[in-house]
Amino acid sequence: MTLSVMRCSTALTAMRTAVARPRSETAGRPRGRGGGPLLAVVLAAQFMALLDVFIVNVAAPTIRGELAASGAGLQLVIAGYTIAYAVLLITGARLGDLIGHRRAYLAGLGVFTAASLACGLAAGTGQLIAFRLVQGAGAAVMIPQVLSLIQRNFTGEGRARALSAYSAVLATGAAAGQVLGGLVVSADLFGTSWRPVFLVNVPIGLALFALGRRVLPADRDERAEHARPLDLMGLALLAAAVSLLTVPLVLGQEQGWPLWTRLSLGGAAVVFTAFCLAESALARRGGAPLIAPHVLRIPGMGRSVLWIGGGMAVNAGFLFTLTLHLQGGLGQSALRAGLTFAPMAVVFGVVGLTWRRLPVAAHRFLVPGGFTLAGVSVLALGLLLRDGGDGGPLLYGAFGAFGAGVAAAFGPALTGTLATVRSQDAADTSGLLATVTQLGQLLGIAVFGTLFLGRLEGAGASGSGGALWACALALFAVCVLGSLTGLVRKRR
Repeated sequence: MTLSVMRCSTALTAMRTAVARPRSETAGRPRGRGGGPLLAVVLAAQFMALLDVFIVNVAAPTIRGELAASGAGLQLVIAGYTIAYAVLLITGARLGDLIGHRRAYLAGLGVFTAASLACGLAAGTGQLIAFRLVQGAGAAVMIPQVLSLIQRNFTGEGRARALSAYSAVLATGAAAGQVLGGLVVSADLFGTSWRPVFLVNVPIGLALFALGRRVLPADRDERAEHARPLDLMGLALLAAAVSLLTVPLVLGQEQGWPLWTRLSLGGAAVVFTAFCLAESALARRGGAPLIAPHVLRIPGMGRSVLWIGGGMAVNAGFLFTLTLHLQGGLGQSALRAGLTFAPMAVVFGVVGLTWRRLPVAAHRFLVPGGFTLAGVSVLALGLLLRDGGDGGPLLYGAFGAFGAGVAAAFGPALTGTLATVRSQDAADTSGLLATVTQLGQLLGIAVFGTLFLGRLEGAGASGSGGALWACALALFAVCVLGSLTGLVRKRR
């Protein structure tokens, strides 16, 4: 997530470096003061921003009812945050290089907090979508600084422990967002319904801002010497390509796929091609492209992009469609629907933290095995819920298995890829994979959400169950693809 070559080029590969480094080389203590408070502040912000990708899922049916939002509008409320986050992520990392990681972190946190307040006070769907875009932009500036600050302030085993905590936040944030969303919406604090899912960020953000000013180390004066300039042309082309792809996917089904949606999808391919050509030309001129073309040519990178993007698309699409079914089809409360995801959150976190303890020889089986387990779990969940039933106790076992499968596929795919790249390529690789992660989530919501809403023939449980089953089959197909690519790698 960070593109600083001189100071944090090994941000995500730091776990491998720290573990491999002999104990005598470093004391493993954070550089500077306040390592524990520093880590707590940055990871709390990371967790808060990650929650906001998913906490809205559980609140979605309530938002739709109170604001009279269309299905497309509801998808844009959820996906708008991720669109801005994904498109601006790498640019946010470069802002940290240009103005300093502490300043960028605090600035992004301030924007995120203010936008959360605006979301909580929104009077209509259009306002909520606009403020969600601003909220995503704030997160895109804030979040890349987390790994940069860890890289700058921790060494050796201290860095490994800090990155393990970071992995735990990533592993549990998505499913925890579902659980907390259910709790907050069901509490209906002061009769505010869904609004506290955004307003809760305000006191937390203010507290983190005050603590951050105290515990975050001052920015180094030499930062500008090594910072690379912003690639504004690349940013504009990437934003246009993502918008041309996602907007028709979200709006097309509801509007009957008019001509403009087909032209937009075709235009997305054209603009993305222009983006690739512009990035290559900038690299040949010695510039600093948004995504360095040579990173895409690293052996195995294409397969890793497929794994990570596909895994996140499955995860986000599954959470979004299942939430709509549990609340809209089965009529469950937000609290019950949110707590249904608890086994997934727990297992996801445990597997995400412990898979490295398995014998090294077993690591190569984790990605295909994880996709296989996730695919089987999705089919099981689809069968359990297809006819309008609530799944009974088996539902929770299938949830846990799904969480274990996605965690087993995602964690090794990410760390294994970063472990094979050169240190000078680690920053660009981190930025690419972080962007792929967000785009995978975005496409998962847009594609599978569109499939679910398109197949939904009625408000009853049976109609919703049939739509969920169609999504389960599509999700299973993506898991099969991920599993097969992993098996191909294993035979080589």
